[in-house]
Amino acid sequence: MMVGSNFDGVVERLRAALAELMKGDPAPSQALFAKTDNVTLANPLGGVSQGWDNVAASIAKAAAIYRDGEVVSLENCATAVVGDLAYVVLIERFRVRVSGRADLDDVALRTTNIYRRDGNEWLLVHRQADTRVSAQAPESVAH
Repeated sequence: MMVGSNFDGVVERLRAALAELMKGDPAPSQALFAKTDNVTLANPLGGVSQGWDNVAASIAKAAAIYRDGEVVSLENCATAVVGDLAYVVLIERFRVRVSGRADLDDVALRTTNIYRRDGNEWLLVHRQADTRVSAQAPESVAH
């Protein structure tokens, strides 16, 4: 939990939760989110989950495909805190076994994490994660 307006430590709390997610445990990641109807998650598996129950289910679904993983690094691209809202843009890198594969894979995600202060705690109100870490060709956005 974050005390007062202090946003320091939020990324370390995220790192610890992601480390457990990469081992298949959704609970620490779920605990980072506000338990509200307007909380959202857009993860690399696709779609946008809205509302605590849907977000929790999406995190559990993601945890079910990860095993034996570790956080390699979290590269902070940008952070801002304005009043009771804050965001962190990260490049998250993992080594993890995905969907029962025999080998560990390198996974890199570009993430935007938006937090709202709730009392003495900073909680995620939106998280977006995708695999488009490097620059893409313009035609890559066409379907």
